[in-house]
Amino acid sequence: MLQGSIVALVTPFNDEGMVDEPKLKELINWQIEKGTDGILVCGTTGESATLSHAEHRKIVELAVGAVKGKIPLVAGCGSNSTREALELTEYAKEVGADYALVITPYYNKPTQEGLYRHFRKISDSVDIPIIIYNVPSRTGSNILPETVLRIYNDCRNVIGIKEASGCLDQISKIMSLVDEKFILLSGSDEITLPILSVGARGVISVVANILPALTHELVSVFLSGDIQGARKIQLELYEIIKVLFIETNPIPVKTALESMGMIKANLRLPLCSMNEPNSNKLKEVLKKYKLID
Repeated sequence: MLQGSIVALVTPFNDEGMVDEPKLKELINWQIEKGTDGILVCGTTGESATLSHAEHRKIVELAVGAVKGKIPLVAGCGSNSTREALELTEYAKEVGADYALVITPYYNKPTQEGLYRHFRKISDSVDIPIIIYNVPSRTGSNILPETVLRIYNDCRNVIGIKEASGCLDQISKIMSLVDEKFILLSGSDEITLPILSVGARGVISVVANILPALTHELVSVFLSGDIQGARKIQLELYEIIKVLFIETNPIPVKTALESMGMIKANLRLPLCSMNEPNSNKLKEVLKKYKLID
């Protein structure tokens, strides 16, 4: 069962702007050592929008090899083209990814019927567990609870959703409609605990890139029944979560990882380095959390 803290892993680039494969493997190994429950590659935090299809495929293949079945590997497989999303999902299955995360198509703003047909086509074509990814602030398209239910009922291998709408009412409605087998994952670090409280099994997390053990502990403590312990951790994480989003994700988290000596904070345009005031603010918070000196 997919649960716990699944890190939405950054994609490290070298100074020539190419995927830094050795660093990618190092990050994966570090995450496993620190107790992360699962790894997502080629998601939003992994800058999937500026990866070529060849790079995307290579990263998924490398990640499968690095994880070696120790923890679940989730491959981001979304696109605003159903055909492209299908091709990426087929490749994820072929190389041994455990799950495919498929974002609702962005920019072209499909109707709810179009969203249903998108997921139905992929599900009917590829035998891999599929997680819907709803993030309206990025895609301009919100998948409604009734559509989620319809997809879940009709698509045998759609197993759940990563919900990053930030709308607890919508998330609660989804959980009121589906059965107990449905896997809800928080897509918003700052409200992971409230989402857990309505039935989530875990979080696909940005902050886990720099605090994997504590993010794992948040979910683990909650699932063990220690609500007050989970509340304490959620509030402890709040300040650092907020500072990781003072500029567009993944700019701050890659900058944090560079400050921690783990990667270069190289980004692909149109993303660019943090402005100095925000960078200084981030470093102050990292010091507070004892992540840097």
